[in-house]
Amino acid sequence: MLVVTGGAGFVGSNLIEALNQSGREKILLVDDLTNASKIANLTDLTISDYADKDEFLNDIERRGIPESVTGVFHQGACSDTMATDGQDVMSTNYVYSKKLFSACARAGVSFIYASSASVYGREGPFRESGEGEKPLNAYAYSKFLFDRYVNAERANISNQVVGLRYFNVYGPREDHKSRMASVAWHIVAQYHEGGAVRLFDGSGGYGPGEQRRDFVHVQDVARVNLFFLDNPSISGIFNVGTGVSRSFNDVALVAINACRDVDGDAPLSLSDAQSQKVLSYFPMPEALAGKYQSFTEASIDQLKSVGYSTPWTSLEDGVAGYARQRYQALKAN
Repeated sequence: MLVVTGGAGFVGSNLIEALNQSGREKILLVDDLTNASKIANLTDLTISDYADKDEFLNDIERRGIPESVTGVFHQGACSDTMATDGQDVMSTNYVYSKKLFSACARAGVSFIYASSASVYGREGPFRESGEGEKPLNAYAYSKFLFDRYVNAERANISNQVVGLRYFNVYGPREDHKSRMASVAWHIVAQYHEGGAVRLFDGSGGYGPGEQRRDFVHVQDVARVNLFFLDNPSISGIFNVGTGVSRSFNDVALVAINACRDVDGDAPLSLSDAQSQKVLSYFPMPEALAGKYQSFTEASIDQLKSVGYSTPWTSLEDGVAGYARQRYQALKAN
């Protein structure tokens, strides 16, 4: 049996879908379903059982990891980068992760967990070597500290432990995330509501909408997770991104034109979208001042070095497909 914590969430539910597609259905889904909207992510998935996240942790602290479990995908976390309750973030992301890590180590069970590119801060370098790690918020710090903890403990364990630093993930099953959903999700919502999209004005030396991130499709993230499950001799911390940064304007234009295609409208160039006010800009909120990554780009040399060679979904294909699907769903409701 496999355990997926955060299994009703964005990455977790896509991971379960990928596991099902690979023929794996003996899955224990662990999550907090206080937000019942996440249940919509589960209706087409096959699992063996469900456990509340706190009850699951209490159970393994008393009894250890069940003997039937061969691997744990730890995707559960408080992922709100604007969270102000640091105690809650550290308890959920750091303390919980340490306890689960220790239980897997005692049982000799593979432990594959979600870290984050937010550990790199504003400047990078975006390599796993450590020198660029300057977290800007409580969420990022919780991930940074757990990565450090794992590295310090690695010599004392024999089981597989893999940390995956996700860059900007987008794709299906993120409706429940609301304001923390991907920029692609927000762009489609804005276009559906008013036929126009707004992005942040320039920042960090970049012009309006020209801030650049490494956008990675959630199905690619799931494939990387399965790669490590299928290669249990490999441990370490790895970036999960395409290795290519793209601008927010790029994402917006692809998404806008996908929506326009659904409506039967002709595609726009960037300059046309701007001049027609289909795409405009607004000042960055003060709450993000000094805490915003205007540029990210994953170094994926380390991931390649352990044999991962699956091609990444292009921004044009991934965002267009996702935007079209989401826009059609919004229009149908």
